[in-house]
Amino acid sequence: MTFENTKAFAQQLDSQDKLHNYRSEFIFPKVNNKEVVYFTGNSLGLQPKRTKAYVDEVMDDWANLAVEGHFYAEKPWWDYHERFAAPLSKIVGALPSEVTVMNTLTVNLHLLMVSFYQPTATRFKIICEEKAFPSDQYMFQSQVDFHGYAPEDAIVEIKRREGEHNIRLEDVLAKIEEVGDELALVLIGGVNYYTGQVFDMKTITAVGHKAGAKVGWDLAHAAGNIKLELHDWDVDFAAWCSYKYMNSGPGNASGVFVHEKHHNANLPRFAGWWGHNKERRFKMEPKFDAVHGADGWQISNLPVLSLAPYLASVDMFAEIGMDALIEKRNKITSYLEFILQEIDKEVDSSFEIITPSNPSERASQLSVLLHGEGRSLFDYLMENGVIVDWREPNVIRLAPVPLYCSFEDMYNFGQILKQGILK
Repeated sequence: MTFENTKAFAQQLDSQDKLHNYRSEFIFPKVNNKEVVYFTGNSLGLQPKRTKAYVDEVMDDWANLAVEGHFYAEKPWWDYHERFAAPLSKIVGALPSEVTVMNTLTVNLHLLMVSFYQPTATRFKIICEEKAFPSDQYMFQSQVDFHGYAPEDAIVEIKRREGEHNIRLEDVLAKIEEVGDELALVLIGGVNYYTGQVFDMKTITAVGHKAGAKVGWDLAHAAGNIKLELHDWDVDFAAWCSYKYMNSGPGNASGVFVHEKHHNANLPRFAGWWGHNKERRFKMEPKFDAVHGADGWQISNLPVLSLAPYLASVDMFAEIGMDALIEKRNKITSYLEFILQEIDKEVDSSFEIITPSNPSERASQLSVLLHGEGRSLFDYLMENGVIVDWREPNVIRLAPVPLYCSFEDMYNFGQILKQGILK
């Protein structure tokens, strides 16, 4: 398609957009009495309007039933999490038994590493990407330290080549082969938070397994954003947050994937009573008997008030389907890329999009290096109703989330960006 940098063309694209009506399902903040152009769904998604009804239902059940809500609410609390299994499995490409919800992201990654990072004297190294999200870096450091290894010996970072912004697949595979028999675990962010690069999870998982390692993925920026086939890719484990592309609310519950091949394995885990045999849970037995499947990694009873907003969003994803989301994601991200390139031609500046240009290597994010521009441009955008993310020294991250961003938003952003540079 040949794009045009005009409001009329953007409105035409919106009129053809099958998902455009979902925009009205979300609540937009306002700046100067106008709805914002919201580009930070990769940090915190907007609130769906339907969320309140899901939360109110739990509040009403609590008020009217008190403790009996565990069993007699319309959606009983004791098995509330089971409503996620079918829709979440479709979002991440899994069997329903392979997914569950619990805790928060880094807590879950720590818990999963109890099962899947079992270092020995000769096989103890972890491969991750350079400049992984800080929380992951701290997790790796504390895990290897807990097992008695020095981080500089046990943690192997795959680096970007000099002058390049993204990590090459061949460098990931070469590093796995180089570490070889010393490799215990590969754990990488499926979508890099800074650049928006999507990694070839299928290939990396296969090569990691060939080296004899376990392979897991931090899907914080991937779940609800890209096509995932975790079961078919033979991924050992994964975890993701729900408050970015899945719009469940700040700091909300995390999703977990454990491949079915591990469900009957005698893996170490930190156990708790909610992971105990569901039919015998209230018998208060002294010996742990894990629920079959990913639910067996749960520890505590679930925070139902937190799960309610997540369920509202997951139900919306079930209505739409990932294929439709990805189709719009690709189109709107390409249109945003076009707008940036057109504005770059019109102003005496130079933008460098450091996110891969290949649609198969990116998702709903463009990270833009603003040569010659500083924090004042970010401030101008924010003051004029464009909510973006700033990363030092001069990168803005733009996430045109297909559920609620419009093509007209992309056009309007371009005009405000141009004004901010020329002011």
